Order: sequence, then C-alpha cells, then structure tokens
Amino acid sequence: MRTKTLKKNKINVVTLGCSKNVYDSEVLMGQLKANNKDVVHEEEGNIVVINTCGFINNAKEESVNTILEFMQKKEAGEVDKVFVTGCLSERYKPDLQKEIPNVDAYFGTTELPSLLKALGADYKHELIGERLTTTPKNYAYLKIAEGCDRPCSFCAIPIMRGKHKSTPIEEIVVEAEKLAANGVKELILIAQDLTYYGLDLYKKRNLAELLEALVKVEGVEWIRLHYAFPTGFPMDVLEVMNREPKVCNYLDIPLQHISDSILKSMRRGTTKEKTTKLLQEFRAKVPNMTVRTTLIVGYPGETEAHFQELKQWVAAMRFERLGCFTYSHEENTHAYNLEDDVPEDVKIDRANQIMEIQSQISWELNQQKIGQEFKVVIDRKEGNYFIGRTEFDSPDVDNEVLIDATKTYLKTGEFTTVKIIEAEDFDLYAEVV
Repeated sequence: MRTKTLKKNKINVVTLGCSKNVYDSEVLMGQLKANNKDVVHEEEGNIVVINTCGFINNAKEESVNTILEFMQKKEAGEVDKVFVTGCLSERYKPDLQKEIPNVDAYFGTTELPSLLKALGADYKHELIGERLTTTPKNYAYLKIAEGCDRPCSFCAIPIMRGKHKSTPIEEIVVEAEKLAANGVKELILIAQDLTYYGLDLYKKRNLAELLEALVKVEGVEWIRLHYAFPTGFPMDVLEVMNREPKVCNYLDIPLQHISDSILKSMRRGTTKEKTTKLLQEFRAKVPNMTVRTTLIVGYPGETEAHFQELKQWVAAMRFERLGCFTYSHEENTHAYNLEDDVPEDVKIDRANQIMEIQSQISWELNQQKIGQEFKVVIDRKEGNYFIGRTEFDSPDVDNEVLIDATKTYLKTGEFTTVKIIEAEDFDLYAEVV
C-alpha cells in the first residue's frame, strides 16, 4: 500500500542573464502559482528551475557553473530535481545533455508548456499578463516582442530566440494595467529590438502608437525604452516622448562601434555619418534626453586606428550613459568565420580606456546637476541611505541618487523631489526639497 508523502514540493526559480530572462522567469512563476504550486525566486526549494543565459562566454560560464552547483546539491540530497531552461539550453541542448546528463530535463526558450508539464502544471492561456514580479514593487519589465530579425554578425540571439514576433498592443496594455493595479509605477519596455516593434503585426513600426496606449494606463508614472536598434528608428517616438510626461526622456540604443569598416563587418546596416546624424536629431527633438549606449571593443579586425576613431567619437558625443564590452567569439554567428585576432588583454585594455573617458564625461555632466531639483523614485534603502533614480536612469545599470536616511524618512516605491548637493562619476547625493 502506497503512503502519501507529506513532503510538499517547493519550486525555486533561479534567473541568470538579462531583463528579458527576468521577465520569462516571472511568467513561469505566475503560471506555477496559478496551478497552486509553491514557488519562490532564488530561495530554498527542493525542485530547482535554472533560467540560463547563453549570450557571451562569461554568461555561458556562469550558467554552466550554476547548473553544476545545483547538481552537487542534488547528489548531496539537498534538492530533488533540477530543470534547465532558457537561452543556454536552447542553444546547446545536445551538448549539455551529453556533458551534464543527470539534469532532470532541458527546455528551450519556447518550451514553457512542456516545462510546466514536467513540473506537474498546465499552461494556462487565459493568464495574459499574470506574472509574479521579482523586481522591487515600483518597477517592472514589460516585454513587447520576442526574437530578432537583424543579421548582426556577432550576435547569437536569433539562434536562441528566433525571429522577431511583436505582442499585440491590446495584450501589452492588459498586462500594464495588471502591473499598475499591483502598485507598479514604472514600466521598462524591453525586447531584442524595440525599433522593429509592430512591423510583423501592423506592417509598420508601431512603437509610438504603443506608447500612446500605455500612457493612458492609470497609476503608471514612468515608461522607459530599452534596446532600440539605430537602423530604421521610428522618429515619431521622439514626438511622443516630448509630448507625454510619462514617457521618460531616456533611450537605450546599443551602437556597438563607429568605424565604417567595423560597422560593415558587424552587419549593422548603418555608417558613422548616419549614426552621428541620428544622435544629433535625438538631441534636437528632445533636448534634455539621456542616451544610453553600449559598445563592443576587440571585434575581429579592429586595429589600433579603428579603436582610436571610436575613442575620439565617444569623447566627442558625450553620452550620458555608456557601457563597454569586450568581443566574445560565438559559434554559429557570422563573425565566427573571422579570426578572433585581438588578444584578450588588448580587448580589456581598450574597454578600460573607453570607460575611463566615460567616467570623466559622466562626472562633468553630474557636476552640472548640483543645485538642481529632480523627481526621483526610491528603489531601496542601503545602510544609511535611501537610494533613488531620476527619469534619466534605469535600475541596475545607471546612476543612483543617495539621500541621507538619518535625516529623512522615505518610503520605497514612492516618488519625491530632491535637490542635488554633491556629485561623483556615477552617484548623486541629494536632500529632499
């Protein structure tokens, strides 16, 4: 006679990689909760689901190490089952099954129903926009499209995420309303490529129309744009940004490089002249806009001359926010056929040089803010400081505003107006007005 086990399963979802993965984990957790499963995010649980990243070498290494760490726990009897999902298992499932066979099952990026089934749950279609957010309650990521149609030579995302597929405006609005009802005040729009939004569904670039619909959502105070591709950027978005106070004067637009020959090899579909002109148009149309970009150094064939050109351009453009990555040679990408000919130490040195220029620019721009007042949202309390952000800053990657908690009490998730009293490279110190 079988006795019913008293042990209740608890599912621990572990998220690695980018904000798009955070979003996918939240959807998975929402589905599990709707199936009455006990689910937690990065806490203790006897069943583990690892949502992996497979973008570049460091991320793949972190994903593999995390899988191995949980396999040791499984062998030690600390966890019962380990499932792996996300980009790494989409890209390398056969290799992973061979190398780490004792994982209970691997799932790709589009296999949510199968993953749920393995966890004893059913995929519920009616759960549009229902998810368990893992970010601080005041902001949430809102994924408006999946996949990418761009042919960039260095990027493995289309291999892992497939072709571009926009989510219909009405579904996104429903999701935004549900988030707002739960207290979310800031929506961070993400996709592999925001610029392309709507082309597949509406036969035109429709990001501006989506923003027009989202600004009507009650309770949402900020809408922020992440990951816009420079080629074909829909300029009507700038008009909405200028007109609608809810749309942050902020745009994340990864430019990757500026030398024409490197851009051509990267298959970016643009030139130095076009890129510079685009940025000038941004500045002209939305004068107090913050532009965040990311660059890649050490791409195959990048000479010292190419790098000097990039350096001079970064110094001249004075980006408000900038990140710099070293090139990662990824199999099955177009650039994999090229020789990865820039030594690793040179790549690192180049990235450091770019970031040094950027810290100086950031310091100078921050000095200009001293004495000015800004609306900030309070994300958290750390030590003796409340930590907030202006509309010109995205969580985790941009500048923060520190407010002395010994002098003022503030609630996390609330907006307040502050005056900047001191500024460093990437941090602002302020007092409440």
